[in-house]
Amino acid sequence: MIELKKEMANDFSISRILNGMWQVSGAHGDIDPEKAINEMIKYHDSGFTTWDLADIYGPAESFIGEFRKKLEKINGKDELKNSQALTKFVPNPGPMTKSIVEYYIDKSLEKMKTDCLDLIQFHWWDYNNPSYIDALIHLSNLRDKGKVKHVGLTNFDTERLEIIKEQGLEIISSQVQYSILDQRPEKLMIPFCQKHGIHLLSYGTLLGGFFSEKYLNSPEPNRGDLTTASLKKYYNMINAWGGWELFQELLQKLLQISEKHGCSIANVATSFILEKPTVAGVIIGARLGISEHKDDNSRAFGLHLDSEDTLMIKSVTEKSKDLFEIVGDCGSEYHK
Repeated sequence: MIELKKEMANDFSISRILNGMWQVSGAHGDIDPEKAINEMIKYHDSGFTTWDLADIYGPAESFIGEFRKKLEKINGKDELKNSQALTKFVPNPGPMTKSIVEYYIDKSLEKMKTDCLDLIQFHWWDYNNPSYIDALIHLSNLRDKGKVKHVGLTNFDTERLEIIKEQGLEIISSQVQYSILDQRPEKLMIPFCQKHGIHLLSYGTLLGGFFSEKYLNSPEPNRGDLTTASLKKYYNMINAWGGWELFQELLQKLLQISEKHGCSIANVATSFILEKPTVAGVIIGARLGISEHKDDNSRAFGLHLDSEDTLMIKSVTEKSKDLFEIVGDCGSEYHK
């Protein structure tokens, strides 16, 4: 059985399935703000209390602010303690002075209607510019001032994570792409995180929806069929991994496992990653007010994959290409 919550620090716990808010950025279709906020309340009431977002995800931070306002109105101020919002700081590479970093953090605080960010997940586009160390030093100072509770990373590779740790900077999490199809974190990232007590937050675990019955036995999609940014992104990953025919073989195995356990293909894909070392949570996109999968997602908590299941999955994945060799370490697809 998979636990519902994960303690990432003495004062900080999250839902093991996080609600991803990339889907409100505009790259996945229009979102009605009022419907979205109402849906967020339903997610919270269903136990999915943790939100993953970013300053570059369109109105995501403002949605959190309105959600907090409505949650307080309905259930009182104390209920806000039961909600967690993990945002990201994604600046353009350049000088990272104290004033620049604090300016952007203050903007996030204002939008999210809070005095302290639960977790700021820092992303940096260009490793050739070492100013990411300056940014992390300033973020750490803001943590000490009480504007940020914890500092984490998004799409950094293990080499850079090691450099950051050598600087004496305290990082509690690393958000990376991790799925049955993309197991790159197991090469370098997970061993490093195990050694240093860093938690992984996994995205792309459902391949933007490709890990579902909808795509089982379906013809290979045309580019025009890929109607969201997620589908476009993960279709490219499927092709790099081994192509549509091998992916169909994998879906067939996942179907067999799901039927054995009385769950969905998505549940199997989710459980596979949640049971991995150092993984604190899996981020599943929420298309607020358009479609929701709360009931199905909750079934992943009652699932435990046995050795027979993992061997069935491995019988297909071992036929695939090595994404670590093709793409590189975690986050390499986003860096120069």
